[in-house]
Amino acid sequence: MSLATGDATARLYLPRSGTFDYSVLSYDIDLGYRVATNRLDATAVIRARAEVDLSAVVLDLVHLRAKRVRLDGDKRVKFAQSPTHLRIRPSSPIPRGTEFTVEVVYDGSPSPRRTRWGTLGWEELSDGVIVASQPSGAPTWFPCNDRPSDKAAYRIRVTTEQPYTVLATGELVEHSVSAGRGTWVFEREEPTATYLAAVQIGRYVLEPRRTAGVEWVIAYPAELARRVLADFAPVGRMLECFQERFGPYPFPSYTIVVTEDPLEIPLEAQAMATFGSSHADGRGGSTRLIAHELAHQWFGNSVGVETWRDIWLNEGFACYAEWLWSEYDGGPSANTLARTHHALLRAKPRDLVLGDPGVDSMFDDRVYKRGGCLLHALRLRLGDERFFDLLRAWTAAKRFGTASGADFEELAASFSPEPLAEFFDAWLRQTRLPALSA
Repeated sequence: MSLATGDATARLYLPRSGTFDYSVLSYDIDLGYRVATNRLDATAVIRARAEVDLSAVVLDLVHLRAKRVRLDGDKRVKFAQSPTHLRIRPSSPIPRGTEFTVEVVYDGSPSPRRTRWGTLGWEELSDGVIVASQPSGAPTWFPCNDRPSDKAAYRIRVTTEQPYTVLATGELVEHSVSAGRGTWVFEREEPTATYLAAVQIGRYVLEPRRTAGVEWVIAYPAELARRVLADFAPVGRMLECFQERFGPYPFPSYTIVVTEDPLEIPLEAQAMATFGSSHADGRGGSTRLIAHELAHQWFGNSVGVETWRDIWLNEGFACYAEWLWSEYDGGPSANTLARTHHALLRAKPRDLVLGDPGVDSMFDDRVYKRGGCLLHALRLRLGDERFFDLLRAWTAAKRFGTASGADFEELAASFSPEPLAEFFDAWLRQTRLPALSA
């Protein structure tokens, strides 16, 4: 894949996912799916802008077959497909700065792709579907430019068997039933990365709520009602807590899905989080994870990373949000939790560079905890007033955009009465674990 206008860090992390040669403006995805047979018949219309003179348009697409392709309406366009990519060759190069539209008709039996982090993407449940795309699973269900900094608008239309409920990225704008099949249409105007686009299908009860000025809904199997409603009751107060500390909730609504199947970890998506039955024990055993996934709506979803090198901006903030929630809810303070995890980090190998952990360590627990400790150390230096003013300024300045670690360092410096260069160098570019307080 060409990374003509990108930097070397993208090449080091996921060299075959996405390209900087063009930017997607919108995806219009129409999925016809049969749960019983795992059959997908779909069409994707992708509107994009060339960032260089394009001799070919390359899309990520895995395990699915492109049947017909049109480029700006030309159905005679030539295309070729490998196991992981669809290459479309225009009759003449597309000039830099030009907008173009690709329509792909495709089908198959979607399945997750195997990666170093396990299987990712479209996955069948015992009775339904989940999508878990971070960081490279999106091409298992739609052709896309799969890089985290290429955020676009979405329209997702899903037609499936009538007994099932569909939840997908965006606000529900239409629902109809015909001939035993239901159709659901979702639209998301806020720019969304491909790995944060999702479709979840199951036999769900929908429980709508409104708290702290935010519309939110819990979707769950009826038989799990007691456990789910008990465990997710704190979400309203979490919304109050996080809006006070991080600024307004960035999206029109928030959706929580709890599947009948157990899941190893919760799944993050734009304005959505998916949990397994294993995360609903009726005793609040996953409260920390519930807070973590909600915090991602500010850190990771609204404010996205430019490259995976800066994943600490997603996970360090979400980890620290867990500690802030505990503090707000009358549990151990953020200071206590930071010092506990700092002590645990001292006992672990000190070979991780937080600001560039490498592809094999992107999801290492040390990224999460060291990132959280960095933020607490910064809070101790700045004081609460400056620190939380910084967080609110960060989410406002980068709302619906992308950011780098350097961007955060620059903004943080403007809130500090003393230089922070040595502080960030120690936390982000050295393997030695700094002290929490100077």
